[in-house]
Amino acid sequence: MPNDERRGTPPPEARGTVPPPNQSTFDVQSEGERGLAAQHSTFHRLLFNERRLRSGWRIAIFFLLFVVFFAVGQVLLALLPAAMVMWVALSLLVASALLAGWIVLARLDGRPIGALGFALLPAVPREIGVGLLVGGVLIGAATLLVLVSGAAHFVPDDGTVLDYVRLLVWTFACFSLAAAWEELVFRGYPFQALVEGVGVWPAILISSAAFSWLHAQNPNITALAFVNIFLAGVLLSVAYLRTRSLWFATALHVGWNWTMGSLIDVPVSGLEEGLNTPLYSAVLGGPEWWTGGAFGPEAGVAGTVVLVAGTLWMLRTPRLRPAPEMVELGPIVERRMEGGDP
Repeated sequence: MPNDERRGTPPPEARGTVPPPNQSTFDVQSEGERGLAAQHSTFHRLLFNERRLRSGWRIAIFFLLFVVFFAVGQVLLALLPAAMVMWVALSLLVASALLAGWIVLARLDGRPIGALGFALLPAVPREIGVGLLVGGVLIGAATLLVLVSGAAHFVPDDGTVLDYVRLLVWTFACFSLAAAWEELVFRGYPFQALVEGVGVWPAILISSAAFSWLHAQNPNITALAFVNIFLAGVLLSVAYLRTRSLWFATALHVGWNWTMGSLIDVPVSGLEEGLNTPLYSAVLGGPEWWTGGAFGPEAGVAGTVVLVAGTLWMLRTPRLRPAPEMVELGPIVERRMEGGDP
């Protein structure tokens, strides 16, 4: 008789020292299930935060929709006479960015489309008027600095008053469309989602760098012009964040460009075509580092001064605040703005 049996000791199977036949199989299945669960959890965290799809993916979807909408609209451009191409192209850019922003905001964020910043509210006329005024005053101040220093002067030019009025109307419409699509892309949904995702100032810096990069191929651009356009991006970002209104930011953008190109008659970000103001012309004769030269005031130190001053004023003034109706719509930046920044 085996010793174990003689001493009354149970066999190994009974003592539990030998695993049940299928124990190892069960362990392998559990490990596999745990691995799949971990992979699923990692993938889920990559796509979603605790609330919804992460901001980076939502921004990517916005740009995908924007490109698709604009590409579809390009079919129209081939059917149009040359004189209409610019107007339709700018209108397509605005419509594509607006529609993409509305869709992503409504479907992925569950917000009303007015929360994007172009809501039709009672405050809109005031926001547009103040925006145009602030933009015009800022670039006017830069021009005044150049004039007072003796680095610029005005000379008579050909044309009639009717020509002058026509140019002002035509360029105002053109600058409005151009500013609207740039604001929708650089201060619209992508910027707002970026604020929600990474915070106010990181989003401002990233968006402003992208805004500056957009102008990198403009004629006669310089290193200082690149820096100043970055500062203009900061200014416009703060303009949106202080009011939550793309009406205000767009109007400020229009007021700056229209005053610079049509009223003062200097290059706008290096562009001069179609901006030859009748009756008078501005002549920049001082050092380019001060006046901006062929690129315009945005490439000069005078421009730097007013951009920095304008941004600081906008950050500090109590006069700029969002309309209560806009706050009620729930812009996606609101959670980040509750801390008081910028």
